[in-house]
Amino acid sequence: MEEKKFDLNSIIGFALIFGILMWIMYQNQPTEQEVAAEKAKKEQVEKAAKTPTPVALPIAAIADTTKTDSLQLEKLKGALGNFAYSATLPSAKNNFTTIENNLLSLKIANKGGYIVDATLKKFEQFEKGSGSLVKIIQENNASLNLKLQTKDNRSLDTKDLYFEPTLTKEGANQVLTMRLKSAADAYMEYRYVLKPDEYMLDFSIRSQGMNSVLNASKPMDLEWDLQTYRNEKSVTYENRYAEIVYEYEDGKDSYTSQSEVTTDDAEKVTYIAYKQHFFTSILLTDTPFATAKMTSENLVKDEEIDTTFTKKFSSIVPLAFTGGEINYKMNWYYGPADYRILNNYERNLDEIIPLGWGIFGWINRYVFIPTYDLLSSFIGSFGIVIIVFTILVRLVMSPITYKSYLSQAKMKVLRPEIAELNEKYKNDAMKKQQETMKLYGKAGVNPMAGCIPALLQIPVFYALFQFFPSAIDLRQKSFLWANDLSSFDAVLHLPFYIPFYGNHVSLFPILASVAIFFYMKMTTGDQQMAAPTQEGMPDMGKIMKIMIYISPLMMLFFFNNYASGLSLYYFVSNTITIGIMLVIKNYIVDNDKIHAKIQENKAKPKAEGKFQRKMREMMEQAEAQKAEQKKGKK
Repeated sequence: MEEKKFDLNSIIGFALIFGILMWIMYQNQPTEQEVAAEKAKKEQVEKAAKTPTPVALPIAAIADTTKTDSLQLEKLKGALGNFAYSATLPSAKNNFTTIENNLLSLKIANKGGYIVDATLKKFEQFEKGSGSLVKIIQENNASLNLKLQTKDNRSLDTKDLYFEPTLTKEGANQVLTMRLKSAADAYMEYRYVLKPDEYMLDFSIRSQGMNSVLNASKPMDLEWDLQTYRNEKSVTYENRYAEIVYEYEDGKDSYTSQSEVTTDDAEKVTYIAYKQHFFTSILLTDTPFATAKMTSENLVKDEEIDTTFTKKFSSIVPLAFTGGEINYKMNWYYGPADYRILNNYERNLDEIIPLGWGIFGWINRYVFIPTYDLLSSFIGSFGIVIIVFTILVRLVMSPITYKSYLSQAKMKVLRPEIAELNEKYKNDAMKKQQETMKLYGKAGVNPMAGCIPALLQIPVFYALFQFFPSAIDLRQKSFLWANDLSSFDAVLHLPFYIPFYGNHVSLFPILASVAIFFYMKMTTGDQQMAAPTQEGMPDMGKIMKIMIYISPLMMLFFFNNYASGLSLYYFVSNTITIGIMLVIKNYIVDNDKIHAKIQENKAKPKAEGKFQRKMREMMEQAEAQKAEQKKGKK
């Protein structure tokens, strides 16, 4: 086989060709500027690839798209009629607008145009430091709705339709206009005006260009619903003060009952308040509602279980058309149920606070509230304010306490003589009564004198019973072991629930019960000695002995879930009264002097008064009739 050989010429040829190829490759290598340009170009291509490129549609495809939009619009018109216009606007979204000042924050939804969140910035839920602000409205617990009846026989609810918001300012006032449009210049409008440092805002409902859209032959119903959130520690106590309060017929006011479900109807209504214990929502109107139907439903079905809501309130009021349009100027109030704040509006809103009717409310408004405000203006502790307030009340009432005790002392001196008359005339009740009245007249003793002072104290007692639960100043104010004088002062929590008592032990009610026990033990003993048992009448001595134990027990159960401030008042009040009575008994009233005075009165000739003469004549007539009846039987 012939060996293949490479000569020198062949090697030099290959090297030359290889060198030429390398030189060409080097010359074709891109510069740095060309590399950067190529990279930028590549990025643009990639970006363009991600962005859809407009495609020129054939005329037939364009027609199909227009047809789809038209079908959608026709579908909206079929459901909403003229109000389909509002559903095509950019505002037809679940967006919200917030207006607020340093007291109140309100969030209004495009859908429905009503307030979906009302937060009170200065108040906390349940207890101080909880970090949770009081929200009167949140999470769909409230709604405002107009029932629209259109001329093409449609029935629509504004709460389901979209409003167009416009937020502006008028000086320091924030103005939010919400318009439900049926055309560019035809709409139903809600207008909210929030002022600085105010819980009340202006509100109006009006329409423009709707006379050709809405059926104005009958009024349009406004529906207002609210489920009230629980904000206090004791749901039982809080729910007791949750109710609808309303004003009607030129200044009259009333409220719904506490039954499970109750409905009230009223005419010429000027405001409706959904009152919780310490907070309230109020709708006021300049033009009275012709009628209003208000319903309250109790949502606390089991007091042993903590609940989220206390009551469900709803109202239906008709809004009258004028010239085919609606125009009502109103107000909203979302804030504390504070007597001073509400009273300053001078629109009879103070009636929302349950201070009592008649003389009881008068005492609270013109005596207790001014006195309490004066004391709290310079005394820092609200517990000390209650104690000083109680001392003043008892000092003012001490003359009545003295009169009552003096009357008992006089009756006590006459007791032996009355007992003799009872024995002497035990078979003749009429004669016994005549002789007893003669004895009272000669001695100058009025048997009713002990009852009158007790009756005079009843208005004060009831007024204070209404005053303390309504005092929002006590809310979340602490004293001693009580961290909230407007709620119970639990010192022990029980692992079980006691009917009518609860699952905790409050200390102030225990102290108040002990004080009333000793007070009744002291006064009952004197009453038993003063008033002998009348024949045919129940033995009041035995009854009072039982009441000595029953009354404190009732107070213990009744006040365990009540405001600790109220229990503090009764504890201090009864303790002071015991002290006053001990002073009267030991240092003021002298039984020997009373006895001598009675004997002196008996010795004096005493003119018979008209009342006594009339009573004597009536008894004589009754005795004569009785004698005639006996003769007739014979």
